[in-house]
Order: sequence, then C-alpha cells, then structure tokens
Amino acid sequence: MTGEDLHQLILGKWGYSFDVQLRKVQGKIFFQVMWKYLEQASFPMSEAEYIQHLDEIATYLTALGGSEQVQHYIDTTADKPRLGKAVSIPIDLGDRASEWILE
Repeated sequence: MTGEDLHQLILGKWGYSFDVQLRKVQGKIFFQVMWKYLEQASFPMSEAEYIQHLDEIATYLTALGGSEQVQHYIDTTADKPRLGKAVSIPIDLGDRASEWILE
C-alpha cells in the first residue's frame, strides 16, 4: 500500500482527505482516521506534506502487516470520523507483536 492508495481509500469512502495516525494504546496498535481533513482551511499541512505523511503511515502499515486489515475495515465500516471522535482500527499483529511493542 502506498500513500496514494491510502488517500484514495479514505477519499472514496468518506469524500474527504482525512488525516490519519498510528497510536499505541494499552499494548495495542491502532490506525486512526481523524476528523481533520485536507480540504479544511485550518488544516495544518499542505497537500504535498499530507501525501508524504500518508506515505510514511502506509510504510508502517505494510511493515506491520496491517494494510489489508485497514482496507477491509474501511470498506465495511459504517463509522465516520467526526469532531472529537476518530475511527479507530485495531491492527492485529499476531505472533509478531513482540517485534513492535515494548512494554
């Protein structure tokens, strides 16, 4: 998955270029689709910075083995990012969890 693939997935689902991030919470990793989006005047990144950010996130997703999980979740969810509430997608790391998470 590339940053452009991720952008098209998000834009196709919700119609906006939402910001994304990876978060570690209680020993689990989540991919979060945030409520801020590129088309907002107050969005803190330029389009080039946004695409670079998505490329970095996509690289991590691929390394974690979570690209397909994220794609499937986004394709099937009825959730939508809204002010103050991100769409949180848990990434199942399986047997490789110890490689990525230090307690």
